[in-house]
Amino acid sequence: MRTRITLECTECKQRNYNTTKDKKEHPERMETMKYCRFCRKHTLHKETK
Repeated sequence: MRTRITLECTECKQRNYNTTKDKKEHPERMETMKYCRFCRKHTLHKETK
């Protein structure tokens, strides 16, 4: 079963992206480099609750 997650920019703390993930395959929190339109650059985005 896939669950919905929200990704938050680590620099400006804006919640920019919504996506899904499989908790059985990846139980840890997700971290990816994504484009933040508020910072206007690629930053690290982490999964929020």
